[in-house]
Amino acid sequence: MSDLLRQEVTATAEKIVVKVGTRVLTDQQGNLDLDRIGSLAEQLTAVAESGRQIVLVTSGAVGAGMHRLGMNNRPTDVATLQAIAAVGQTDLMQTYQTLFNEHGRIAAQVLLTANELDDRVSYLNVRNTLLELLELSVIPVVNENDTVSVDELQTTFGDNDQLAALVTNLLGAQLLIILSDVDGLYTGCPNAADSELVSTVTSFNETISSYVQESSGGLGTGGMGSKLNAVRMVTLAGENAVIANGREADVLSRVLAGEMLGTLFVAEGKTLSPWKRWLRFSAQPQGKISLDDGACAAIQQGGSSLLAIGIASLEGHFNKGDVVQLCNLNGQELARGLTNYNSDELHKIRGHRSEEFQQILGQCPYDEVIHRDNLALV
Repeated sequence: MSDLLRQEVTATAEKIVVKVGTRVLTDQQGNLDLDRIGSLAEQLTAVAESGRQIVLVTSGAVGAGMHRLGMNNRPTDVATLQAIAAVGQTDLMQTYQTLFNEHGRIAAQVLLTANELDDRVSYLNVRNTLLELLELSVIPVVNENDTVSVDELQTTFGDNDQLAALVTNLLGAQLLIILSDVDGLYTGCPNAADSELVSTVTSFNETISSYVQESSGGLGTGGMGSKLNAVRMVTLAGENAVIANGREADVLSRVLAGEMLGTLFVAEGKTLSPWKRWLRFSAQPQGKISLDDGACAAIQQGGSSLLAIGIASLEGHFNKGDVVQLCNLNGQELARGLTNYNSDELHKIRGHRSEEFQQILGQCPYDEVIHRDNLALV
């Protein structure tokens, strides 16, 4: 059954995002591994020539910069890391361009920060640019813009795993393939004798979470926890993902041929619309609204809009049109949505019915605080 499922998932994916980590791109000395990157470029080209659309999300700028500057240990201060990334990104992109050219393909550099994917207009511009590059038969090579980002350079971000998931959801790609330095998700430490490779994950639960083993050291920053968080973003949007060993020979071609490599994570639930994907995964909340039990049930079970009468409290200063978190009284996030009222107005009308808005605010532009079409469950 798993064989057939995997073959169906890989065979039907027409748009694919491939993420490759620093430890795959570099050798033991920290140099860019030209043979491996060349093989990757050849495999990506073959996928593109088969009629599928493919996007590469790459790490490696900091690692390449460290090698160029003769550094053995990864610095910890942001300014130095940004400078190193600026040096390394040039080498990294030149390497990709040269190796893709050998196979008759053009590569395009796309550098992003979280801000571009947070802002709705910028988000759509990025999406349109990537789709146009694909229509031109160009392979987009996406990386975090480390020279202007801050959080992304900290060890908690996860080596572009989250970026790869966001790009997958932005494009509506049917498959995300994360190429790492491990064979996939194991039931324990990958090196332990009693640890087994998990072939297929159909749903995330406490057992799956308990399998996570984080590694330390080296040039990369993304452990298995980061990869599972990224995969979770993709499967909850209704798409599939694979984590496999990027050091395996012809790994990409073999995964797409349906070979039992790595761990397959199967889509959960129905496919989310592009609008709901942005609300849920890309937009950064500007505030938090706590709901009473009745409002929680109406939103989660009834698919209803949020009404002011169900608001218990709110935190933060936000404007009309901002994205906010919706939480229960215990602080658990239930949904995210686009608010029709700013925080000052909500402080005045929370707990009231919409027919009272005119008297309280002098106007009633909306009956709902957040319309159900502008709300995404988490």
